Amino acid sequence: MTDIPVTKTKAAKPAATMAALFELPKFDMAKFEFPKFDLPKMDVPEGMREFAEKGLAQTREVYEKAKATAEEATRVLEEANRAFGKALAEYNRTALEASRTNVNAAFDWALALAKATTLNEAMELSAAHMRTRFEALGEQSKELAALAQKAANDTAEPIKSGLSEAFKNVA
Repeated sequence: MTDIPVTKTKAAKPAATMAALFELPKFDMAKFEFPKFDLPKMDVPEGMREFAEKGLAQTREVYEKAKATAEEATRVLEEANRAFGKALAEYNRTALEASRTNVNAAFDWALALAKATTLNEAMELSAAHMRTRFEALGEQSKELAALAQKAANDTAEPIKSGLSEAFKNVA
């Protein structure tokens, strides 16, 4: 067997990094200082002080009124929201009840139609069913419209009276 001579080579020096090749020169920024002035100490004239204190007192008073008005308006809107929630729940209950009634009537009609023995009997059942359904639909529509009107009134009344009262206090 023949030995193959192995020679060791020196490791190559790493090439300069790309960032180092494109490095920008570094400049020091000039440091600026604002000049310091010694202002003379002066007393604020009494009239100016009174004027500022009066303005501050008026600002506090206006702020307190505005805060009270905002709190009252928030209370009124929360009350109106509760009233609307109750009215909406009542409306939904009535609408669901109407739907249940209509679905039951449709199933009853389908059952009666399936038991019909003649075309004449089926036509009479269908006409009677349509007549009662249109009457019921009219009544249900009136009831839902009345509930919607009541919901609008119950929601608007606290807003109308409460906000007008709240804003009277500001003026």
